Amino acid sequence: MRDRGRARRRFPPGRNGRKGPWLALLAAAMLATGAGYLAFEARVAREFERLDTLLPTRIVARPWTLRPGGIATPGRAIDYLERVGYRRVSSRTPDSGEFSLRRGELIVGRRALRLGDLFDSGVRAHVRFRRDGRVSSIRDDEGGHLAGLLLDPEAIGTAHGDRNRDRVAVPLEQVPDHLIDALLTVEDRRFHEHGALDPRRIAGAALSNLRQGRVAEGGSTITQQLARTLFLSTDRTVFRKLREAVTAVALERRFSKHRLLEAYVNHIYLGQNGGDAIHGFGRAAQFFFDRDITELTLGQSALLVGIIRGPSLYSPHRHPERARARRDVVLRQMHALGHMDDDRLENELGAAVDIRRPATPDIDARWYMDFLRRELSAGEPGLELNGSGFTVVSSLSPELQRIAERSVSDGLARLERLHPRLGEQRRPLQAALVALDPSTGEVLAMVGGRSYGASQFNRATDARRQPGSAFKPLVALAALDPRANPPFTLASVLRDEPLMLDTPTGPWRPSNADRAFLGPINLRDALVGSRNVPFARLGLAVGPERIVETARRVGIESPLAPYPSLALGAFEVTLLELTGAYAVLATEGRRASPRAVQVVLDRLGRIIREPIRTGERVITPAEAYLVTSALRGVVEEGTGRGVREAGYRGPVAAKSGTTNGSRDAWFVGYTPEVAVGVWVGFDDGARVGLPGSRAALPIFADFLIQAVGPAGGRDFRFPEGVEWVDIEPATGRRAGWGCRGEPELFLAGTAPDSWCGYRPGPWRRRSLAPSSPATIDGPGSFSRGRVPDRADGRGGPDEGPRAAGTR
Repeated sequence: MRDRGRARRRFPPGRNGRKGPWLALLAAAMLATGAGYLAFEARVAREFERLDTLLPTRIVARPWTLRPGGIATPGRAIDYLERVGYRRVSSRTPDSGEFSLRRGELIVGRRALRLGDLFDSGVRAHVRFRRDGRVSSIRDDEGGHLAGLLLDPEAIGTAHGDRNRDRVAVPLEQVPDHLIDALLTVEDRRFHEHGALDPRRIAGAALSNLRQGRVAEGGSTITQQLARTLFLSTDRTVFRKLREAVTAVALERRFSKHRLLEAYVNHIYLGQNGGDAIHGFGRAAQFFFDRDITELTLGQSALLVGIIRGPSLYSPHRHPERARARRDVVLRQMHALGHMDDDRLENELGAAVDIRRPATPDIDARWYMDFLRRELSAGEPGLELNGSGFTVVSSLSPELQRIAERSVSDGLARLERLHPRLGEQRRPLQAALVALDPSTGEVLAMVGGRSYGASQFNRATDARRQPGSAFKPLVALAALDPRANPPFTLASVLRDEPLMLDTPTGPWRPSNADRAFLGPINLRDALVGSRNVPFARLGLAVGPERIVETARRVGIESPLAPYPSLALGAFEVTLLELTGAYAVLATEGRRASPRAVQVVLDRLGRIIREPIRTGERVITPAEAYLVTSALRGVVEEGTGRGVREAGYRGPVAAKSGTTNGSRDAWFVGYTPEVAVGVWVGFDDGARVGLPGSRAALPIFADFLIQAVGPAGGRDFRFPEGVEWVDIEPATGRRAGWGCRGEPELFLAGTAPDSWCGYRPGPWRRRSLAPSSPATIDGPGSFSRGRVPDRADGRGGPDEGPRAAGTR
């Protein structure tokens, strides 16, 4: 009985007996809530890690490094410095981001450079120049010699990602102490003492707001502000404030104070640059003061901290007086906490607010940027730029890009002014230009059309058009290949006579532009004069298949069919392809695929993509030189004479191209330093009505003169394996006594064995060393009537009769 009583007391009936299920439900709810919060906390931590690594990718132009002995003038260096935002001073020593020119010495306060996490502190350099346009010496302030001075690369683009937040990540260790002091003084003095929330500050803010009858002071901690910046909107609602507090608690539980403060420094919103939001003090230092965060003064740090309260209200660009007043408030609060003495406060309050607007790019390289993005995404592994935090050092030369844009714009305006009908078409006349470094394949400049805003289609890389006669150098290259059967030389005689060929689509009758026929003509003169019929015959003799194979070797990837019309440029190619093929000739037969990227660095400054140095030899230097010599003749005697008439005197090899109906106009050429291609036409294939020598050549010449100067650069090298032999032009045989001879270039051992006239004995034969260079009559001109006798390229006296007149 006693046991049964105890049992009844242990499990009493009635109302008290129902507490068990409720307690179980309460425990389950608490467990679910805890599990839910832990899941929420984990989600917050993952998203925080993701957002903290989300950084804009910055694309910069190829940097310019001044080196002793390198080509540079004070004027050119000053132009570059001003373009990247340096300011000229005269009455004092240049500070960071400034320069001066005194008695021929350029003094540069080179800013600190930051590429990803790679950091190079600033330096003041003294640069002296020689009279021949080269750098004499570079020294630091202590007089020590510097091997080089790397100047700030021009920024040409930024890929922000989906949030359009522009920021520069900075380790907390590189942030000046006075900026941290200012930040904690104003925003969260007890940051290192409280948790996610500061009850004392919340209570103080509530009392202050109650007294003033409005929200005059906030009680958010730095962690709360960080939570709001990263995860929430700025709406002032109770629900948003509650989420902010919960998120802040999650952050404080997962991350150290050091990590949270560093994230705040790098993420806090500080203003707008057009459609881009400026986040973090690293980017704000560049945007408002044009300097690295490590170079900020106390006053500048105080001003940036003051902006936090109202980035629009206290914007230094729009409201400099308000920004200064807010800076002074921050400085006085710092003084009150003992961060500076009275004298320092007085000096800082009296300092002017020196706000600088960042240099804005004056080039429109958006076609180039599209090409660069495509190149990066197509590589192994493919790289996505948006928000990756990469630094892409590109191949673009801002100086040449400006010249290219100006040359295309001026050239189109000139054509429409001289030929008004071109401006009256249904669609606007278009032009494209691409410039390559032949030795590396790097794209130096690219213009894909008239206006990127009106059309993003890149006519330099994506438009396939018939090149016409601009394709003939590749036909000549195939014919001059020693493996060709039959073998050809520049002296080979072709027939400029009517030709009719039966094809599956009907008779094919090629014609010359002048509708005339000249009879026998050698290969050189047929190329210089751009004779279609002789080249049609040459293509048939060489074989269309060999022409296709040669085109593939020099980089043409567009579809080509082995049809007879291939020799006259009937199959479509892109401007970039054809310019790259000409660049192979400029590099004496080495092919470097066109590319836009020099190197890619990750956010830690590590190289994650560097270009593959191709430089594959696809033709011999001797073969390339034969074609180059003929294309130099095009500029002297043929359709490229307009280059000389425009004022260019330096070495250049080039060829024009015009398609049937004058729908496409081309001019492509090269020097040893640069290969340039220009196309002019309508997108819908409407008739331009002008040959390449009148529509595209003026743009080419304008660009070349500005890019390398009227006198040009170095000359083409005369390679081994080439020799000069006097040839009788009408027959292509060696010129003996009694025959009119002209000197011609041959691959060693390929000159004809047959003679015209009386064959001289060994004692009368000219000694022609393979190392003898092409003849130069003045800078860059090529003449077959003057035979060189020196290895340095200077011509010797005439030997034998010269050709009468110009062919």
